[in-house]
Amino acid sequence: MAFRLDLRRITSCNLFKNQNKLIRNFATEKSSDGRASSTKGSSVNTPSKEIVTPFPPLTEPLKDLPPIQYATVRPEQEETHVTTLSNGLRVASENRFGQFCTVGVVIDSGPRYEVAYPSGIAHFLEKLAFNSTLEYPEKDIILRELERHGGICDCQSSRDTFIYAASADSRGLDQVTKVLAEVVLRPQLKPEEVDMARQAVLFELESLHMRPEQEPILMDMIHGAAYRDNTLGLPKLCPSGNASKIDRNMLLTYLKHHHTPKRMVVAGVGVHHDEFVKLVEKHFVESQATWDMEPLKNRGANLVDSSIAQYTGGTKTEECDIPIYASVGLPELAHVVIGLEGCSHQDDDFISACVLNIMMGGGGSFSAGGPGKGMYTRLYTNVLNRYHWMYSATAYNHAYMDTGLFCIHASAPPTHVRGMVEVITKELVTMATAPAAQELRRAKTQLQSMLLMNLESRPVVFEDIGRQVLATGQRKKTQHFIDSIEKIQPEDIQRVARRFLSSAPALAARGQIQGLPSIKDIQAGLLQNGVLPGKRLSLFH
Repeated sequence: MAFRLDLRRITSCNLFKNQNKLIRNFATEKSSDGRASSTKGSSVNTPSKEIVTPFPPLTEPLKDLPPIQYATVRPEQEETHVTTLSNGLRVASENRFGQFCTVGVVIDSGPRYEVAYPSGIAHFLEKLAFNSTLEYPEKDIILRELERHGGICDCQSSRDTFIYAASADSRGLDQVTKVLAEVVLRPQLKPEEVDMARQAVLFELESLHMRPEQEPILMDMIHGAAYRDNTLGLPKLCPSGNASKIDRNMLLTYLKHHHTPKRMVVAGVGVHHDEFVKLVEKHFVESQATWDMEPLKNRGANLVDSSIAQYTGGTKTEECDIPIYASVGLPELAHVVIGLEGCSHQDDDFISACVLNIMMGGGGSFSAGGPGKGMYTRLYTNVLNRYHWMYSATAYNHAYMDTGLFCIHASAPPTHVRGMVEVITKELVTMATAPAAQELRRAKTQLQSMLLMNLESRPVVFEDIGRQVLATGQRKKTQHFIDSIEKIQPEDIQRVARRFLSSAPALAARGQIQGLPSIKDIQAGLLQNGVLPGKRLSLFH
């Protein structure tokens, strides 16, 4: 049976005829706190004058307070002290105010030195960090010792640096320094711990291939293409076939030659330098390392690889299915990275390269934010805002001691692989054009603000001290970099861009990449204003 609604009958009932009377009665009722409402309206927005707390109101200044004294930075708190011990170990520190400190060890070690070993040593050592040592037979004992002082610990490696670090209350500096010395120099590396690390490495490799994010894999691939079979081209991620080849003896052999005092910097932030030096001498110098106390079978090189990185350019691709972001409805994407030889962090053009990287910027097509998030960078305005099928485009500037790699990573559906490559190639060529005054000013200001904001973090300051002292023996003040950024002119950007473009390209790609242009086509495009040989790019397809 259908239900019919008779609006005329409803509107004629007494409920609607007496609506004005109902509203008048509601407006004159008393509120819950006993205040009578005005007949002219509700008292909802009328503030109460009833005292509900013995504390003074926030609208009045507190009485009898001492004058405000703001914290000020003294010159000695900005100075980095460096001391070299008798065995060549360097100790660097900065005494910043605060109750907590960050201390750690920065080591000239990493995948680039694994040429005589199965690749994956550094990956294993990351998983084995802060496990049992000679003084602390179990990992839980180490963690409890750090927790006594509110401490946390971390270990990470890059292609040419290995870092152990801990943050804790400054009153526990002695115990934290002891833990670091034990973890770095006297690990037990029990067979069961090595087996657990092997399982963790294999699980991580499996999970990386199950994620839509492809950056860790692609960064390994583009370095492998750019520095084929040497130094920085050696993989950071352990190849699955090497996991079974790495054992305790091999790890200790590597540590014996690469984790030596002369290749280390023990750095601290928020500590007194003289006290810190004494503690480092006590825990790092007076006791032997694990590999010096037991015989090792010779597995690997007896010397450290001191080769200079050789940029080769080239191609490294993998055709495969990439998982999709099912929850947000994104399609399957193909990923491409095009790289050029950059410059080292000791190069005169390093600051110009950093400004250029900020100017290129980029991100994902669904990134949110304003100018501070890079929405006015070239890869946003020229790529993501113009080509609806481009899902991401990001510039990277990797700088090392002897070389660098400047690259752009982009993603798009497999049907647009060729168009994606041509768009990125054109943007690389456009780098050499003179930037507008506002564009350069924005990039310089953004880089300066990023530098200053990052250095407000104590762990970041620790890493900055450790890396600079490891590379040069000293640390340049922040103002030096702020001034260097400010001096960059449009011709500096053009010069460093032309320098990058004079190198052979490197190409890495992963996914359904059947339409991927060859490296020769990309090379030709770099010489022809970004236009690849063959079919012209269309804006709408």
